[in-house]
Formats: sequence, C-alpha cells, structure tokens
Amino acid sequence: MDLFMNIKGQNKAKLLKLLEANTFTFKENLTILNNIKSDNIIGIVLKGYLQIVQIDHNGNRTLIEELENNDVFGSYLSSLNNNEYELITKEESTVILIDYQHIVNYQENSKQYYNNFVKNLLMILMEKMQEKNERIEILTKKGIRNKLLEYFNIISKKRGTNTIYLPYTYSTLADYLAVDRSAMMREIKNLKEEGLIETKNGRIRLLYEKFN
Repeated sequence: MDLFMNIKGQNKAKLLKLLEANTFTFKENLTILNNIKSDNIIGIVLKGYLQIVQIDHNGNRTLIEELENNDVFGSYLSSLNNNEYELITKEESTVILIDYQHIVNYQENSKQYYNNFVKNLLMILMEKMQEKNERIEILTKKGIRNKLLEYFNIISKKRGTNTIYLPYTYSTLADYLAVDRSAMMREIKNLKEEGLIETKNGRIRLLYEKFN
C-alpha cells in the first residue's frame, strides 16, 4: 500500500514539511541503524530494499524483516533486549525519517492530506501486524521441515498457486526461518525425494494438497 495514497504531490510536500521529515539516500550494503539516534523515529522506505537482522550473543544472524517501497520501520530496535539489530541496505535506498512526536502531537486535523496520511499509516501498520503473525506461525512450528512447509503454505495461499518463487536466496531463507542453512538444504532435498516439492532455481512447486 502507498503511504501517500490520495495525497497529491503539492500536499505531500506540505505534509513532509509540517512533520519536519528528513529524506536520506543510502548506498548499497550499509548498516544505517546507528545513524538513527532517537528512539522515537519512524522510518518510511520511499524506494529500495533493506533488511532488519538480529544478531544474538553467539553471533547467530536471523532475518527479522524485509523492507521495500512504502514499508515502515522504527528506530526502537536499537534498544531491544540484549541482542544487536542491524538495518542493512541491500540496494541503494531512500528513506524518510519522521519524529513520532510530530505525528501524534499535531493539533490541526482539518487538513485532509494529513488525515489521509494517518489513515494510510494505520493500514500499513495493520499489514505489518499480519506479516508478523505469519512469521510467528512459522517460527513456532517444530523442526525445519514443518517451518519450511508452513512458509510454503503461506506464500502459496497468498498468491493462489502451488508454484511459488522465493523472494530471496536460500541463505536468506535460512535466516528468515532461523535455521541452519545446510540443515535446511538437506530437508529441501528430502522433500524433493519424497515427491512433496519440485525445485528449479528459485521456483518451488508444491505437489501436496495441504499440510497440517
């Protein structure tokens, strides 16, 4: 969903000025979370592709979230528990940073473009909640096989087809599932040998009717 849907270009500029927003463009393969000092910042991806990665005390990396056009993130990640979080640009990316207080403390609600912005922001946050719920469903499954199949099921249901295309590499998929890549690849091989899936490059065809 477009955060600035139903907001014309001129009003978009007024809105960003009103909210004291700042726009930054970051090059590929940069860790940018450390550049965000305040814990009250909301980030909006105008264009590009970023990943939020968690690093535990053993150095294990887990892909927490992918961010693409119009996705929203918060700088609160920098203060969560004892784990370290990185916000990494996987390609050149442009983001808007807005102080949360400028949104919630704005008193004038007669401007339609501001109301549209808040409405769009809430819709995007609801979509993000749905994605997080799906992630929880995957991660709570026991064993790599069950995590893989649950992930395949979710993607297949969303796209309405038994043929799905992985949006990222197998290494990134392992990080997303929070599993060892070598063990995951062995399980994928087992699923192929058992006739449950077919794979070709990043394409996976599901041969089973339903997984419970």
